[in-house]
Amino acid sequence: MGRYENIVRELIEPLVENKKALLINEIDRPEKNTTTVLVYGEPNDIAVLVGRKGSVATALREVLSIAGKLDNRRVYLKLESFDDSKKEE
Repeated sequence: MGRYENIVRELIEPLVENKKALLINEIDRPEKNTTTVLVYGEPNDIAVLVGRKGSVATALREVLSIAGKLDNRRVYLKLESFDDSKKEE
């Protein structure tokens, strides 16, 4: 588990209802000096993590940005939901 993945997990687990459905993945790109943290979860949980007008997501991104500055990296956060209605039949 990556450093930024641990930071995100510690911050968001208390906010979501279905912790077992939460999937967090860290993608490191050393050549570009960036890291992307992908968070997948239930639609209701992702809605909570986005917050009103994106306030919670903005706060999470700010924390990751500060952590990344300590390592001279750019850290991005992407929130996605597991949405069954988008599956093709």
